[in-house]
Amino acid sequence: MAMASLHNRADALDSVQDAMIQLVSRYANRDSAQWRPLFFRILQNKIVDLHRKRKVQSRFTGWLDFFSSTGNKDLRQDPIENAPAPDNVSPHQQHERHRELEMVQRSLAALPARQRQAFMLRCWDGMSTSETAHTMRCSEGSVKTHYSRAMHSLRAALGGDSNDQF
Repeated sequence: MAMASLHNRADALDSVQDAMIQLVSRYANRDSAQWRPLFFRILQNKIVDLHRKRKVQSRFTGWLDFFSSTGNKDLRQDPIENAPAPDNVSPHQQHERHRELEMVQRSLAALPARQRQAFMLRCWDGMSTSETAHTMRCSEGSVKTHYSRAMHSLRAALGGDSNDQF
């Protein structure tokens, strides 16, 4: 969920770690059944905070990029992290897998935040409708609506059959 929203592995891992630390330090005495929804609520707050921080930072780095000789924002990315992993598949298969993954990531990123959150909590994290509603702080009907709209949008964007399931 963090990776799909933040598009940066290091930031995603930091957010998950911060959320876990906050969960343990503040909510360790709560019933263990409450931990999962609490964790995802904390994680979502960490993601929103990081988006806000990036927005403020982008105002300043935009000026730095304007004045830099290359103007290339990719200079801030870690080349080791972005290096392809060696495996025993052909270059064509690697390219196709990478292309499909990019399509899924773009489609997820294009969803409104609440639809993306409902989809990820329900589909990827396997939460029930009631757990998702508690985590998102909304009604179960709202979760069902957001999830349904996300599924329809993803099927349309990825060219899936209406009877397919994610």
